[in-house]
Amino acid sequence: MKLFFSINFQTKVGENLQLLIIENQHVSKIFPLSYAGHGNWEAELDYFTRNISYRYQVTDNTGNVLDEEFKLHQLDFPYQYDEFVIYDVWNLKNFPENYLNNKILKNKLSGFKASKLPVLKRHTHLFRLEAPIYNPNWQVVLLGDGKALGNWEYFKTVPMTQTDFGVWEAAIETTESKGFQYKYGLKDLQSGEVFDIEYGENRFAGGNTEKNILQINADHFFRFKGFEMWHAAGVAVPVFALRTANGFGVGEFADLKDLANWAKETSLSVLQILPINDTTANYTWTDSYPYAAISVYALHPQYLALENLSYTLPEDVLEAFKNEKNELNELGLIDYERMIRGKWKYINATFEANKTEILKDRAFKKFLKENEAWLLPYAAFCVQRDKYSTPDFNLWKTHRKYIPGKVAQFFSPKSKDFEATMLHAWVQFQLHLQLKDAIDYTHQLGISVKGDLPIGIYRHSVEAWTEPNLFGMDFQAGAPPDQFTELGQNWEFPTYNWEAMKADGYRWWKNRFKALEQYFDAMRIDHILGFFRIWRMPMDATQGILGYFYPALPVTRAEFGTRDIAFDEDRFCKPFINDQVLWDEFGNERDAIHNQFMNNHFNGTYSFKDEFNSQRKLTNYFKQNPHPWAEEKLISLCANVLFLKETKDDGETVYHPRFNFAQTKSFQYLPDADKGKLQDLYNDYFFRRQDGLWYRMAMEKLPMILNATDMLICGEDLGLVPESVPLVMDRLAITALKVQRMPSDDVAWYDPKNASYMNVVTASSHDSSTLRQWWHEDRELTQQYFRYQLGQAGTAPENLEPELAEIIMKQHLYNEAMLAIFPIQEFLATDSALTRENMDEERINNPAVFPHYWRYRMHLNLESLLTETDFNTKIAGWVKDSNRF
Repeated sequence: MKLFFSINFQTKVGENLQLLIIENQHVSKIFPLSYAGHGNWEAELDYFTRNISYRYQVTDNTGNVLDEEFKLHQLDFPYQYDEFVIYDVWNLKNFPENYLNNKILKNKLSGFKASKLPVLKRHTHLFRLEAPIYNPNWQVVLLGDGKALGNWEYFKTVPMTQTDFGVWEAAIETTESKGFQYKYGLKDLQSGEVFDIEYGENRFAGGNTEKNILQINADHFFRFKGFEMWHAAGVAVPVFALRTANGFGVGEFADLKDLANWAKETSLSVLQILPINDTTANYTWTDSYPYAAISVYALHPQYLALENLSYTLPEDVLEAFKNEKNELNELGLIDYERMIRGKWKYINATFEANKTEILKDRAFKKFLKENEAWLLPYAAFCVQRDKYSTPDFNLWKTHRKYIPGKVAQFFSPKSKDFEATMLHAWVQFQLHLQLKDAIDYTHQLGISVKGDLPIGIYRHSVEAWTEPNLFGMDFQAGAPPDQFTELGQNWEFPTYNWEAMKADGYRWWKNRFKALEQYFDAMRIDHILGFFRIWRMPMDATQGILGYFYPALPVTRAEFGTRDIAFDEDRFCKPFINDQVLWDEFGNERDAIHNQFMNNHFNGTYSFKDEFNSQRKLTNYFKQNPHPWAEEKLISLCANVLFLKETKDDGETVYHPRFNFAQTKSFQYLPDADKGKLQDLYNDYFFRRQDGLWYRMAMEKLPMILNATDMLICGEDLGLVPESVPLVMDRLAITALKVQRMPSDDVAWYDPKNASYMNVVTASSHDSSTLRQWWHEDRELTQQYFRYQLGQAGTAPENLEPELAEIIMKQHLYNEAMLAIFPIQEFLATDSALTRENMDEERINNPAVFPHYWRYRMHLNLESLLTETDFNTKIAGWVKDSNRF
């Protein structure tokens, strides 16, 4: 069987095009293409299978890959022909047809059945188009020159057949020997009307007079106009924040059904939640932080609805359960510790009363077998955590090091820990059943669910225990200073060992996405910048300000010389302390402070004593000897440095400028001649030299990971965003996040009317204050916003009035962004009868405070919200009018 490939692709001198055959997800053969002029590349090959998967790539003359496709071409060849001429196009990932081909659309069109296209010997052309259509009443049609294509008449178009999900084909016979022009259109099956034709220039197909050759025009993309694209609106609310009449003081997976019912009433089509993985480290309120999971697979027991377990609660605990449930459910905010203690008390009672039947349950055994890879180490970890009252496996007396063969004994009935292990495994089974039930119900309503994937892992987690080689356990991850906090953030998570992950094809990440995919249709990647570079701190730092980007092109000793900077490691890398700094910081207490904590060099300068020479040492000291005033100032003084040292694997010491070092006292005491040179070096490090490296790092990881999932991927790209980030996200069709009050450009706020399609727009996030709170934070900014963004005259009212909140919501709905998703608090702010009396109880998280108690609960029951007919009808009207229905 002969295949003739032709593709028009513009290259530069010295660049070549290759065609790669893919079999079993691996490259099996590589064929070079020959340049035929005018941007046309051709290849001829013998092929003996009736279907093919392939992709193109660009190389230089030495074989280095310069560019490549990330989405495969798929073709099936009709058996009636032995020769095929394939006119191809480069398959860009960021065309709508590619990123619409995901779980959201597949769930909406769950009843789809492929049709078979008859291709007979007399056909001359086969047109193949990738165009997932979100409206089931639409059909793709073909029209163009000549009788076979209806001479461009709308009522004579050629209907196309959907032969696979989002794949449309049509076979025609034409006698046009010189070729012809054509386009694709959309037809409404109910009215029979062809209501639109794709934008852009006409397409061209070559002539084919050979009856034994089939010409395939592999057009990958329908060129949609804006109104034809899928747009949606949604609500963002953490599962723990959901309130129902039958709750246990916290939201549960079962409550997602009530949320979905409300979304159906309001025409919203996306539910967005925060991470739902188990964070149980200490059974204290600090476990309420949803981004520090002890397992990236296990679900949090707090979301288990006790009355929905496969076995009923024992009679002897029923009365106590009902009383405790009622008391907890009346609380305005979550009492995490009381809630989690209560849940485990009744879980234990139910398991103990029914463990014989539970251990015989075939469905449970099946779950154990299918999930053993992650469930066994997780359950064993929980047993060890509870036995030694710590998740820090370094402090355990047994199994400090994970050895699979020894840990496997936890699943053996002969083990003394067998029942405790089975308890944790059974809880995960019940959580899976309840979440899957809620997700299936939500899907039946035509509503999708968007999850949240934390960028980091908890330092004392199952993953850190079982595969420490995949992580930088000697470092901490966080974020540089931003609009949330001027000191940056220290999440205390280990960093990733990307080289180790790359060595096995990013197996860890692919498995993680596959696990999430069984529940979610879309996924928000928290801090997607971590795939480009991470903000890394040494273990002796407690504040994010003492971090640096990794990987990064650092400053070498030699570079200081080439920039004519007299390098002094002690002066640049150690806290600068002189008499004036001591006086400025400590006033009359300066002598007592330096006598206790510092060495006096008797030349007007000082240094920290060895036992206090890091933020971590100082923090540990003040835990035993509280002195908040001194602690804050001394820890701040530890950050009075210009550069941070890094020792590379080969032993070389390199340097990273401290963020905002021009604001330090150390910088102020430098000679003026050095300040300008150091500021130029700083600007080069942060704003010029890194982008190429970070682009390569992201393009090395993200395509491999994203190709492993059908979920729509959204990236949280807030903060200090380098230029490479939007380039990569656009190329890989990752939707970006636009929060109005957190603009990436140097403007006061982001105007949602400027949002392009590949964006998620919102007025607030779980890390920000609510709209009502934000209205009070900066009255001058509020007045400007009131006048110029909302178009109102006069003085801004003291509080955010419902009619103004409504204008803000509508501005976020009426634009081109794919998704407009709002926290539940912002919906409620548009109705004075539904707003919470104390607006400060509405905030979910404050990133500047760590650890923060995550205890927000809706103040209204979802059941009562369903009865607010006028309110719900109002929202549904906005959604429909803005073409997001």
